[in-house]
Amino acid sequence: MKNIIGVRFKKLGKIYFFNPKGLRVRKGDKVIVETAQGDEYGEVMIPNRWVEDEKIVTPLKKVVRIANYKDHKQYEECRKKEKEAFELAQKKIKEHKLDMTLTDVEYKFDNSKILFYFTADGRIDFRDLVKDLAAIYKTRIELRQIGVRDEVKRIGGNGVCGRELCCCSFLSDFETVSIKMAKEQNMSLNPSKISGNCGRLMCCLKYENDVYEEKLKRLPGIGAIVKTVDGEGEVDSIETLKERVRVKIKDNEQDGYFYKRYDAKDVKVVKNATSEKVDKEEIENKKELEELENLEKQDIVLGGEKNGI
Repeated sequence: MKNIIGVRFKKLGKIYFFNPKGLRVRKGDKVIVETAQGDEYGEVMIPNRWVEDEKIVTPLKKVVRIANYKDHKQYEECRKKEKEAFELAQKKIKEHKLDMTLTDVEYKFDNSKILFYFTADGRIDFRDLVKDLAAIYKTRIELRQIGVRDEVKRIGGNGVCGRELCCCSFLSDFETVSIKMAKEQNMSLNPSKISGNCGRLMCCLKYENDVYEEKLKRLPGIGAIVKTVDGEGEVDSIETLKERVRVKIKDNEQDGYFYKRYDAKDVKVVKNATSEKVDKEEIENKKELEELENLEKQDIVLGGEKNGI
């Protein structure tokens, strides 16, 4: 067992574990901690707690001290410098005629580096911009291209549900979302109905995905031939969460068909579906859906890109 505390450096950012080195802290306290990029100022989100060794990644960086008046003042000074750097960087971007949008600036607590975050369509050659900024600030400059999700997270807003966006209220990490998730949850495959304010697939599609995947393993696919108490028929639709299926069965007396719902456990699969069903809405929006998938992949790549000197 190890005694740890959880520290966050940005609003809704990740919480990192640190070794308190005997210090007792409370939630909300400000602390100075060691990081791979030097000392940082952060807020305690998880006070002293004992955690099993296998649940943490060792070795843990340590807490240097509880922030003092000088640390608070330096932190506020960094925030002030960020606003000034933001305005100057915007001017430089215009001078270099770069097709990019500056979204945020971050001064490291020890002034060892300044990070400039931006969005853009595709790659941008910003080498000359980095050189200009380095000449002005006489410190290491790093430019990071981020996705539109990060931009909307910074701006804020409300979702179609009427509540504050997940990324602005509690979501600290963005996970990959796919069209397949929407299909498995029987959602409309109209891009406008499954996209968020950022123009990407809604993050909430991921929340219940594991449950749907688990239940779908126990359900026959649409188009499967199944045996019921009323005879053999074809699965017409499924109710995933209820684990029920609607079956189309031939009515020999009326020379037609009738539909009836059954619990999945009460039907036996004779022949499973040979291919995945493609509904009308998916065909109509095929191009837009493919574009959405491609944008998701691009965001994963862009989220990790950086450059600097």
